[in-house]
Amino acid sequence: MTKEVNDQLDNEFGITKEEPVEVEVVKSELKGIKKAAGEVTKDTEKDYKYMRAQLYDIVEKMQESLNDAMDVAHDSQHPRAYEVVFQGAKATGDVVDKIADLHKKMKDLEVEEVKVQQHNTTNNVFMSGSTAELINMLKESNKKEG
Repeated sequence: MTKEVNDQLDNEFGITKEEPVEVEVVKSELKGIKKAAGEVTKDTEKDYKYMRAQLYDIVEKMQESLNDAMDVAHDSQHPRAYEVVFQGAKATGDVVDKIADLHKKMKDLEVEEVKVQQHNTTNNVFMSGSTAELINMLKESNKKEG
């Protein structure tokens, strides 16, 4: 019954059935996407400097606005004006905290890079000898470490 309904709909809308076409899937290679560790570090450092500069610019503008708001609050002696000043001071402090967080994140990234560079893996170690020789070697290495 479903086939009959589909055939009726095909006739109604003028849909002709075509044989499936065989398509060849070609795997494309993206060149230039992977970056060397040095390039990633340069990009990260560039981004860090840009973010830092933007945050410093925001703090300077907020301080100028805060000084103007302080003048208005002092001249008007209005409680709402002082409230605005305190909120501006808090927002400025938040941006300064973001600068400190940015420094911490950069330091963490540098530590991770060092860990990745120092990570050496040895696979498929082969020893030709008896288990007694292996035990003696392990005992000697424990004596040297201890």
